[in-house]
Amino acid sequence: MGLQRIVVSPAQIQGTMLSLTAGQQHYLQRVLRLRTGDSFIALDGGGQHWLATLTPEPAQAQLVEAIASAISARPLRPITLAAALPKQGFDEVVRQVTELGVQCIVPILSDRTVLRPSPQKYQRWQRIAAEAAEQSERATVPTVQEPVPWRDWLTQGPAASDRFLCVARNPTAPLITAALSAQKPEILIATGSEGGWTSSEVEAAIAADYLPVSLGQTILRAVTASVIAVGILQAVNELVKMEPQLAS
Repeated sequence: MGLQRIVVSPAQIQGTMLSLTAGQQHYLQRVLRLRTGDSFIALDGGGQHWLATLTPEPAQAQLVEAIASAISARPLRPITLAAALPKQGFDEVVRQVTELGVQCIVPILSDRTVLRPSPQKYQRWQRIAAEAAEQSERATVPTVQEPVPWRDWLTQGPAASDRFLCVARNPTAPLITAALSAQKPEILIATGSEGGWTSSEVEAAIAADYLPVSLGQTILRAVTASVIAVGILQAVNELVKMEPQLAS
């Protein structure tokens, strides 16, 4: 097994010293049973990594050296997922799309959204994203934005992005086909909640340059749709990345 990875805030770093939070101390020293001199990897969520060792002072660690990540800090085309909040299961959405490499997660309040998350729920999603980044050995932690109404979100998002709207029961092109034709430097994918998007939401999205796409012939759960959509896009990213090798 490789060294344990933990996400730290840049504010915790002073020179070559790393101040550990109470939670980090508990995890490293009680759960993992690391001792003075034992090593782990500290990452700031923005792509910086350090080899660190525990010191005799329980609340501090020493940053030994900066290290390069073996995994690319960002995919070829960064992906933003705008997911209408399901009644339950968004924790799993955050965890799994983080593992898949999404850059930004935007919880959407759609017309059919029932859940109205509290600030504590939003903070929980941020923690889950950090934990999933540690476990999947990502170089970066995805941004989890605060929940936003769908029509407000349509005026936001990356400007230079190919925009896809996942819909069901409509004769639309498969996402993989549309993604293979994408040309812009970023990708924005939107998935609906239980019951899908309303017709007025779809119309508003099309007016905002979203292309309706299909995830297949079956009807997927809201949680499943988000994960499948990001998985397809990352598969396309990998194919695009390999094109020069395949052509040679």
